[in-house]
Amino acid sequence: MKQFIIAGIVGLATTCFCMADTKDDVKNAAKQLAGKDNYSWTQTTKNEGGGGGFGGRGGFPSEGKINKDGLAYVVSKFTNQDGDEMIFERAMKGEKTAVKGQDGTWQAVGAPGQGGGGRGGRGGGGFMGGARNPVATAENLVSKVSELKTSEPGVFAGDLTEEGAKSLLTFGGRGGQNAPQVAGAKGSAKFWIKDGILAKIEYKVQGKVTFNDQEMDRNTTTTIEIKNVGTTKVEVPKEAQDELNKN
Repeated sequence: MKQFIIAGIVGLATTCFCMADTKDDVKNAAKQLAGKDNYSWTQTTKNEGGGGGFGGRGGFPSEGKINKDGLAYVVSKFTNQDGDEMIFERAMKGEKTAVKGQDGTWQAVGAPGQGGGGRGGRGGGGFMGGARNPVATAENLVSKVSELKTSEPGVFAGDLTEEGAKSLLTFGGRGGQNAPQVAGAKGSAKFWIKDGILAKIEYKVQGKVTFNDQEMDRNTTTTIEIKNVGTTKVEVPKEAQDELNKN
């Protein structure tokens, strides 16, 4: 009888472990990462939709570095239709962003919410792949997931809400008369936590996007991997820092 009761308790605990909502676990892991002195990340996006544009199947592979104070430097690559590789450089701090133009000069751009430093920025990694840091991406994704569950230690997954998937398919939910129209939006998000710190993010979005009378089937998987926590050296060009420091 005693063994039966113990077995029942263990089974109940296992069920609770699998079914419990775990958004707070991911949020806390993201906060732990944000509290570290520095870290690096890589981001890749694979497009199965074949819709063209927006980075094609390569999806702006990116490498980023960030300090605890929010100073970040991201390099993204893009191969155009002619097969030429283009490189985009972006520096961020708080709500400010500076980009390097084709002429080699840096210029401050964007508005509040488009940055991505420290704990700021609410984007999902979207356009210009990797332009958001993993902490901001994780916080944004958690807000777009209907429920997060875990079936194994350190791994958390859930489906995106329809509106959440739409916003990712339209790069943050651009509004206005000429906003992209999305049909059949759906997706999912997955998070890996190691030693209490966010270690990896993967999110998938799918749908039919119509923009400027062009229709595209989007089916992308974005993977973000965090590395070199506490040992990353963030070096931002002086010209970029000067732009970020402007009032």
